[in-house]
Amino acid sequence: MTEKNMSGLTQMEAEERLRNNGKNVLSGKKREGALKIFIDQFKDLIMLVLISGALISVLLGETVDSLVIMLIVVINATMGFIQEYRTERSLEALQELSAPICTVVRDGERKNIQVSDLVMEDIVILGAGNRVPADCKIVSDTEVSLNESILTGESVPVIKSYGDMVYMGTGIASGHCIAKVDAVGMGTRMGAIAEMLDTGENETPLKKRLNKIGKMLVGVSIGVCILIAFAGIYYGESLNNVFFSAVSLAVAAIPEGLPATVTLCLAIGVRKMLKRNALVRKLPAVETLGCTTVICSDKTGTLTKNKMTTVLFFAGGRETENAEAGGKAFKTLHTIGLLCNDENTSETAGDPTEMAIYSAAKNSGCKIEGYVRGGEVSFNSQRKSMSVAYEKDGEYFLFVKGAWDRIIPKCTKILTENGEQNMTPRAREQIENESEQMAEGALRVMAFAYKKKESSFQPSPNDENELVFVGLEGMMDPPRPEAEEAIQRCYRAGIRPVMITGDHKITAAVIAERVGIKVNKNGVMTGDEIDALDEKELQKRTCEVSVYARVTPEHKLRIVRALKNMGNVVAMTGDGVNDAPALKEADIGVAMGKNGTDVAKEASTVILTDDNFATIVAAVEEGRTIYDNIRKFIRYLLACNLGEILLMGCAAFMGLPVPLLPIQILWVNLVTDGLPALALGMCRGEKEIMDRPPRNPRESIFAGGLGGNIIFSGLIIGSAALIAFVAGFRVWRDLEYARTACFAVLITAELIFAFECRQEKGVRVHITENKYLCLSVGLSFAMMIAVMYVPPIARLFSVTRPTENMWLMIIILAAIESTLNFLLKPRKKGRKVITKKVVA
Repeated sequence: MTEKNMSGLTQMEAEERLRNNGKNVLSGKKREGALKIFIDQFKDLIMLVLISGALISVLLGETVDSLVIMLIVVINATMGFIQEYRTERSLEALQELSAPICTVVRDGERKNIQVSDLVMEDIVILGAGNRVPADCKIVSDTEVSLNESILTGESVPVIKSYGDMVYMGTGIASGHCIAKVDAVGMGTRMGAIAEMLDTGENETPLKKRLNKIGKMLVGVSIGVCILIAFAGIYYGESLNNVFFSAVSLAVAAIPEGLPATVTLCLAIGVRKMLKRNALVRKLPAVETLGCTTVICSDKTGTLTKNKMTTVLFFAGGRETENAEAGGKAFKTLHTIGLLCNDENTSETAGDPTEMAIYSAAKNSGCKIEGYVRGGEVSFNSQRKSMSVAYEKDGEYFLFVKGAWDRIIPKCTKILTENGEQNMTPRAREQIENESEQMAEGALRVMAFAYKKKESSFQPSPNDENELVFVGLEGMMDPPRPEAEEAIQRCYRAGIRPVMITGDHKITAAVIAERVGIKVNKNGVMTGDEIDALDEKELQKRTCEVSVYARVTPEHKLRIVRALKNMGNVVAMTGDGVNDAPALKEADIGVAMGKNGTDVAKEASTVILTDDNFATIVAAVEEGRTIYDNIRKFIRYLLACNLGEILLMGCAAFMGLPVPLLPIQILWVNLVTDGLPALALGMCRGEKEIMDRPPRNPRESIFAGGLGGNIIFSGLIIGSAALIAFVAGFRVWRDLEYARTACFAVLITAELIFAFECRQEKGVRVHITENKYLCLSVGLSFAMMIAVMYVPPIARLFSVTRPTENMWLMIIILAAIESTLNFLLKPRKKGRKVITKKVVA
């Protein structure tokens, strides 16, 4: 069927269908507005408790305390909002995949229309370089070479002809056709993928842990507040004083600086990762990378270059990987590669196989001067060959290339360095063996031949006989050179790399072995085999399978879910539309920034700006460093807050006044604790961080003795501050002096404790290791001095200038925790890492 004998829809029919069925667009998930993102920042449990404390402070008449607490809440929410709003993608990526204009036949004439105006049964004209605007069925007697890698993951183009379907978003590599629209918008295959992406966000391990900490702190706060209320009533305190004590304790129990410190630590990690070519779209994803146990990687464009390349040549009885190999046979091989080729005007677009042959010939230095092109017999899926006639200096040639199993049987001679010779059975066997070995090595094998003609002629398929065999070329989508080292780093780090691809089983296995993925006898599984398994059976098989071949997007989703159900933290890397649902389902979706589709980027949490698989390993390293740093400042903040809870609680049960006012506690928690905590979040990673296995994703953040360290240090710091308050209250019999001593001891002890938190295995105080910590400690101490010695600030905080005797007591009591820690625990063991054995 041709364009001439079809008139297409009338414009009136098209407009009516457009009104009835809607536009040819993909309806993506509604994006969150700026206001929604900002409001979401206040849903954290710790933030809600702080807001409650601020409201109670207002009711009690403590306006200054209330304003300070709300200022903290707003600052933290603003920081989180800025980070998330900056990384939110504003493009509707699925719509961007569709070409804006397409050519249709309406009212018997060609017309260019917006893709969104395409309707069912429209007649579409497609040619090389076009992107298919909707799911269509070919209705012309022509063939097209279609690049479906964004849907299937296969880098080799697919030949399609009359009656075959072509799908929205795929590209025409070569040829042309007429097609009738079969499905539009969300009814297309691309639309089905869009629906699979419309799922909720996964909660990251860090978010789960922080939520647990928040609930724990809130529970402790409420419990102790109730006990203090009973104690206050027991001692005959007024209801107002009881509430005041309760609010003070609540403020002490909640580490106000924790949300801000976590946010800033993650933001700093985002900047560091960006310098290493990893763009993080969601802050918590930074930490999640650090506990990754499995990396599921697409083959095409991720582990490979997504560019067909000729890697092996055979001619004149010799095999070589060098395109510049000399000799008559190799020169003729490259000559045919240049002349019998539709890519002789461009190396940047078109059929990948043609481009690979053309590129290899050009790189060999072959010259093709004086040849005049005649007719040709185009490639088709039945013949699997292509012929082109040429004339040079009065000689006529037919150059042929095609599938080796179709060309070799048609050859009766062979070209050697000594010229043309008859094809002997032994020579034919050698050529066939060479071809089979190339094919078994996952190469796409093309054979090249020619014949001379006595006069000018118009070639036909019947001329493809009695040919002179010249040589073979083996092509593949080669692995990225850096992929093998990245894979080995994964194994050293206890991370299992898994390849998931739409390619053939043999091709996938060969590529996996070339990049260093360990594949055992049961280590390769196909999509058909996945279909035969239920969920539990698939989960068991995921422990031993390292390569999945011939899979669909639905298979990828099942694989990722099965791995997650086995307790793994899964990172999925990919670049095509076919990867998007699995990217969304994975704990960490990693998209390619250069060659990745917008759909994959939008579904991901991390984007690699250099499309380098090795970058994901660098991101994992950074993620582990960030998690270690989070443990350091959580140890610091919670130990400090535990000390404050002990101080406030014991004083209440002893019938003493409140040792610290809410504004003093806020100063300690934010300024004194906040700056060193932030500095701890900037520590460098340990050298051996990628030589240890990933932590168990279910591991508590307090694992490995961290909880014990927090309790030990908190008890000592709180006891020292309580002693200072009691001594001040009993000796000087002045509440302001007592609070000043307590305030100074608490701050000084916590600043000394900050240096202990730099490493879990013991105390290391080397100034050059973390200059930010030294600066923050110095600045916090200087501000404490300013609070006590600058009269207006001292009045605001209800403190006074310490005496010499008070300073002596402050120094002695503040040094107790670090002294005991040094004497009793000089060699602390680091946390024990619990992880599953990595199965190849």
